[in-house]
Amino acid sequence: MSASPERRRELLNTAAEVFAAQGYNATTVRKIADEAGMLAGSLYYHFDSKESMVDEILSTFLTELWDGYDAVLAAGLGPRETIEALVTESFREIDRHRAAVAIYQKESKHLAAQPRFGYLTDSQQKFEKAWLGTLERGVADGVFRADLDIRLTYRFVRDTVWVAASWYRPAGHHSPEEIARQYLSMVLDGIAVRE
Repeated sequence: MSASPERRRELLNTAAEVFAAQGYNATTVRKIADEAGMLAGSLYYHFDSKESMVDEILSTFLTELWDGYDAVLAAGLGPRETIEALVTESFREIDRHRAAVAIYQKESKHLAAQPRFGYLTDSQQKFEKAWLGTLERGVADGVFRADLDIRLTYRFVRDTVWVAASWYRPAGHHSPEEIARQYLSMVLDGIAVRE
């Protein structure tokens, strides 16, 4: 008999918070079990290792992220609208998977060296291609400035959006959509008053 999907999700959420706070290498199964209010041996009933837990946390996050991104990319939007939709979708994912985003940022380079986590590198390459392609299309269409350094712009937008996982708290003062709108206003329109 296996655990209910709700209990499994609850345990993974607890594990994600511990991994995000302490780092993958410093996190023990015992620490996760303590946080979940159970014995370490009982946690092995649900997961065979901490590697399995972090794998499920990251793969679930990335599957949901790509479901949203693929829908945006298939929608046939213009370059600016695509960037707006990708940023908004990113903040929605931070809202749903804040701890997983923090783990991804801190641990993906290290974990991707293991064959089990090869999908992290694949996802990163797909992510880069989607964003760079949209920015390139925007420059070619005259929507974005011709002198834009595409790669630098991609890195700036990526980093400013995803670092929000370090401070964002679900159910805070601003919805993910409102934060996205504010970020997009700064990125696309600047912060100086227009003459």
